[in-house]
Amino acid sequence: MEPFERYRDIVDDFEAFLAACERPLPMAVRVNTLKASVERVTQAFDEAGIEYEQPDWHPHVMTLDTDKPGATWPGFHGWTTGQEEVSAIPPMVLDPQPGERVFDSCAAPGSKTTQLAAEMDDEGTLVANDNNLGRLSALRFNCERLGVTNAVVTNQDARSYSLKPFDGKEFDRVLVDAPCSCEGTIRKNPDALDNWNLGHVESVAGIQKGVLRRAIQMTREGGTIVYSTCTFAPEENERVLDHVLDVEDVRVVDYDLPLEHVDGITEWEDEEFDPQVANAKRVYPHHNDTGGFFTAKLEVEG
Repeated sequence: MEPFERYRDIVDDFEAFLAACERPLPMAVRVNTLKASVERVTQAFDEAGIEYEQPDWHPHVMTLDTDKPGATWPGFHGWTTGQEEVSAIPPMVLDPQPGERVFDSCAAPGSKTTQLAAEMDDEGTLVANDNNLGRLSALRFNCERLGVTNAVVTNQDARSYSLKPFDGKEFDRVLVDAPCSCEGTIRKNPDALDNWNLGHVESVAGIQKGVLRRAIQMTREGGTIVYSTCTFAPEENERVLDHVLDVEDVRVVDYDLPLEHVDGITEWEDEEFDPQVANAKRVYPHHNDTGGFFTAKLEVEG
């Protein structure tokens, strides 16, 4: 946990944070409303004798008392899909509507893509992109398994994505769940910090800036972008937001998050960030017995 020492001054109750990071992560699933209702799923779990809990903050998320959620009856039939609890935050904040044009820039393996499709009632256009060709098979499989039909899968570098195949039309909403150093996944990936170094953090932050800038450029005036990572590093979170605020016509807006969280930080080491970054939300593992996550909501200005 040595890399986390750099966060001692920004994390509330740092010792509780470290203790939470060392505990295994509860197994969670999301009810796939394209195939089943919450009531139908809970009935199936009750009949199978599988214990579950339903967090108050999201009606379709459950934690299960099993380490093989895919082997359950609802999982086998695509009524549920394995998804870390905090992973459901970004699609919820993006709030896509049926009939809209939505872009998921870093989509594979597809847990958030399929959540977006469910929020859209499988209506409209959902472009699911990933630059890693090898991961697209998992994305396609998950879309098919969960009954998603409004998704178009593409394989481009999100930093230079071309709108030409879509007649140059901009998107209403864009999700940038960016590749990151994955510090917040330590509870399910205990080796997440094995190769941690600041050079990698700085390198991936450069990619994140490029992906987010292109996402802003592809979003219509008044449209919404959600930027998220599963890491704690301010270099990959608030500093990325601070950068795009300097170079793009966009603002970071506040939103309601019914989970315990803290606001984005406006100072880190010898840096001061744009005050707008405080509208972002940080969720730490000890807050809600989850993984760690960072989520910001942006709106494109004219």
